[in-house]
Amino acid sequence: MKNTLLLLLFSFLIFGQLKAQIITDRPDQTESSSTVGKGNLQLETGILLGFDGDSQNATRQLLAPTSLFRFGITKGIELRLLSQFEALKNDNISIQGISDIEVGTKIQIFQKENKNIEVAFLSHLIIPTGTKVLSNDRFGTINKLSISHELNDKLGIGYNVGYNYFGREKGDLTYSVALGFGVNEKVGVYIEPYGEVANFEDFILNADAGFTYLANDNLQFDFSFGTGINQRMNYISVGFSWLLLNDK
Repeated sequence: MKNTLLLLLFSFLIFGQLKAQIITDRPDQTESSSTVGKGNLQLETGILLGFDGDSQNATRQLLAPTSLFRFGITKGIELRLLSQFEALKNDNISIQGISDIEVGTKIQIFQKENKNIEVAFLSHLIIPTGTKVLSNDRFGTINKLSISHELNDKLGIGYNVGYNYFGREKGDLTYSVALGFGVNEKVGVYIEPYGEVANFEDFILNADAGFTYLANDNLQFDFSFGTGINQRMNYISVGFSWLLLNDK
């Protein structure tokens, strides 16, 4: 079977020759170019602690948990549901509640066994259903084109380009590039620059890194951390992903 260790690392492609079946969209920012398979259900969940702003007035963010549910309706199409509990706190405010729900799909556009490239398109609709102080109060959309390449049996690269619109102003262009390396059959690492062009004006650059541990064919644990390059931002995150296979 294809090597999914690197998919576990930064969740974006199928590479070499491992027995793992799970392919995830966490812990990195780059969405995978693979779907979960017809009839399969996958849960990807975790906790994130983030800090945004200068040390004198930093906003602390807690996502506990953030949960993505992925269900395959065909071999190359999956349905997606994202929900998360969020808490924000600084010297002036302290709020918590449920963020807006996202529903969407991922469609695999190109995949061939003898080719070292995969392509998929992902789109989410943001529905203003969250707690009043956290809701965007408007419908929005998140869209990404995901492309991945095999470099060799242990090294691969994947990247996303996208556009997000939150019902106000011009929206944001987004980008990410993930490079992953398989240390062994259980452990892998990745590094990744990512960011956005906010409102088509402000260029934001961040970077993150992390590792994954493959407990068995269908269960992955992960740890990641990130920082802002041209802004003040830091986060750490831990989580796991669990694939429930359709036995039919």
